[in-house]
Amino acid sequence: MTLDLKRPLAERVRPASLDEVVGQPALTGSDGVLRRWLADGAFPSVIFWGPPGCGKTTVARILIKELERPAFSMSAVHASATTVKKIAEQARHNPPTVLFLDEIHRFNKAQQDALLQGVERGDLLLIGATTENPAFSVIRPLLSRTQMVIFQPLDIAALQQLYQLAVRKDAWLAERRPDVQEWEALYAYSAGDARRFLNIIELLAVHQPTAPVTNATLEAFIKAHPLPYDKQGDQHYQQISAMIKAIRGSDPDAALYWMVRMLEAGEDPRFIARRLVISASEDVGNAQPAALMMANAAYDAVERIGMPEAAITLAQAVVYLAASPKSNTAYKALKKARRFIRKTPPYEVPLHLRNPSTALMKKMGYGRDYQYPHDAPGHFLPQSYWPEPLADQPPRFYEPHPQGREKALMDYLRRCWPERFK
Repeated sequence: MTLDLKRPLAERVRPASLDEVVGQPALTGSDGVLRRWLADGAFPSVIFWGPPGCGKTTVARILIKELERPAFSMSAVHASATTVKKIAEQARHNPPTVLFLDEIHRFNKAQQDALLQGVERGDLLLIGATTENPAFSVIRPLLSRTQMVIFQPLDIAALQQLYQLAVRKDAWLAERRPDVQEWEALYAYSAGDARRFLNIIELLAVHQPTAPVTNATLEAFIKAHPLPYDKQGDQHYQQISAMIKAIRGSDPDAALYWMVRMLEAGEDPRFIARRLVISASEDVGNAQPAALMMANAAYDAVERIGMPEAAITLAQAVVYLAASPKSNTAYKALKKARRFIRKTPPYEVPLHLRNPSTALMKKMGYGRDYQYPHDAPGHFLPQSYWPEPLADQPPRFYEPHPQGREKALMDYLRRCWPERFK
């Protein structure tokens, strides 16, 4: 038997019914939500959200068959708002018409708007599929008219089920089935993606039929594997969030884990460096002022050196920030100041704080009565730096904390302003 090169294994063994779908028991199992909706005869418009290769398109095709309604299937990459409007117009005469729209996140706002009326009237039964977080990629009016259905990446048990299903359905694979003895590397390389998993199995069946597959032999067979990552999508934001939270939580190992995950997946190192600069101020702050210098130095190194060597500098900065004492008092002070300014009038700058840059300004009293602190002992003297309406009872934004080096700042401010910094 020869391999049909026109149809890859993943397509040849694609499940034909919900009974064959693996890895999504909460959706397609005997008591799964999709089965209940079908049984109730009131299937709603839905948005399928999940990583690549978890079964979104497969399940959509099965549902189209089960619903037994007029149906259109298209990818948002190629479809247009005009096409959608034509389908919606046809659907008015034969509701509900099923529209499966793959990669719905590729539709812009105007294109998604074209779906609203048909979905709201019930003319269109929309099944949208996306790998991107719908909260960012789907307009809110469309989200309110649909049900969110979340697909999970396949775990090892699901991959094993999928392998047995593929062997049963494909005679060619049954004759050349690789002898999988260890699953950990297969799981790591496929990253929960059924399509990627079956592609690996097919390559093994072509080049190493019936050979034992262990973690070591698979790693030798596949020299490198792409990690699941989208530099403009959900993984991009979730992994950088995990890295920053690990820094904030003083866990350098976890912070390094997420940083290396991103770099190995092809993330722009400048993006990571920028977030380190922000974290140095937001999370470490004045508890360790050198953190900001370290983060800025790392950013400069990334710009000047580039990868792969710049990863060393990024690692140094990540470890330093994670291992530093933490203070977010400057960040909190900024937020307090913003809230205060947005609810108070734009008070005038007092005359003594104005800069007398011209003779006329000096004649008008600009800078008069200003006292130069460096002329006083200890380079400090008490005077008001506030607009006049706030001078008697100035608001308090900065609350220093005795954490790391910030304690010295707190002690100094208490000496300068004992009534305010008690």
